[in-house]
Amino acid sequence: MESAVDKHLQCPRTRSRRVADDYRPPFPMFVARAAEDLTHVVMGYFGVQYQGPEHRAEALAALREIVGHFGLDDGPGEYDTTHHQDREGADNLIAVGYWRDAGRYQRWLSRPEVAGWWNSADRERAGVGFFREIVSPRADQFETLYAFTDGFPGVGAIMDGVSGEIEEHGYWGSMRDRLPISQTDWLPARGQTVAVTDAATPGRVIVRGHDNIALIRSGQDWADAGDDERSLYLDEIEPVLRAGMDFLRDHGQDVGCYSNRYVRYIDLDGNPIDKSYNIGHWRSLDLLERWSESHPTHLRIFTTFFRVVEQLDKLRLYHEVSVFDAKDQYYEYINCHPATGMLRDAAVPSVA
Repeated sequence: MESAVDKHLQCPRTRSRRVADDYRPPFPMFVARAAEDLTHVVMGYFGVQYQGPEHRAEALAALREIVGHFGLDDGPGEYDTTHHQDREGADNLIAVGYWRDAGRYQRWLSRPEVAGWWNSADRERAGVGFFREIVSPRADQFETLYAFTDGFPGVGAIMDGVSGEIEEHGYWGSMRDRLPISQTDWLPARGQTVAVTDAATPGRVIVRGHDNIALIRSGQDWADAGDDERSLYLDEIEPVLRAGMDFLRDHGQDVGCYSNRYVRYIDLDGNPIDKSYNIGHWRSLDLLERWSESHPTHLRIFTTFFRVVEQLDKLRLYHEVSVFDAKDQYYEYINCHPATGMLRDAAVPSVA
């Protein structure tokens, strides 16, 4: 049994863990490990938004263009593509890329093919909307958790290995305990999100983040599950999960969730794949914890998982959680509806 916090990220704690030192978890879980040369990662969510089936072909073409950019020099080491429909009924296609080096991401972003495409006025004149949500946590600002030990999705795919069985899981507060920075920092929200527009480009809105926004990606992969396990997931786990995700999509503002998307993997023709995950931006980690520990929608998810966990074999469950400094976040929305992502709760500066 080992700590989820890698040895080179451990330091004297000034904040205690949420369990006693002799705690032992009820089942095995694992985390991804990275070498000491990893200092920051970049997680880039590049979205296309459309209203109505008549714009689907244009949106898919834009998604393929974005993914084509990923293949250029200094592109991401891992990516996936998804679809979801938001509360306003808009369809959203997202390509998510992961970089293990912020410098490499900046070189990729500066390429004429990438910067020119995103900055072009054609984006504002298109029949679809676009968004970019880019976050770059330090190595001590993110954690992972997997019920399996290979083929990691998301940020785990750009790391270097896997732990042995870890201690910090199976109890309320374990998410925080897996974050190296939580050894010394409570991670409170500092400031507010602010929407900024430029009169020269009125179709574009930049949202400035604040310190310690939290992002959770929590995923499910039933592609290789057998009939019985697939039925267990689709009939017992997924309906409870969807109810919780729909609550956060529709009422997240009441509990501190800025944005919640329950997405399904797709191929580049828009066909669904048997994998899904939730993308949730929260004002702070403690608000995410509060919902997780006390809200009926999440308690039903938690108790359902614990009831069936020993029956799982090929179903792959995981999550990753990150927190960020304000300077390491960039949110841009082009011709998107005002409830998209971080736009919904962003303050608009008053005009004197």
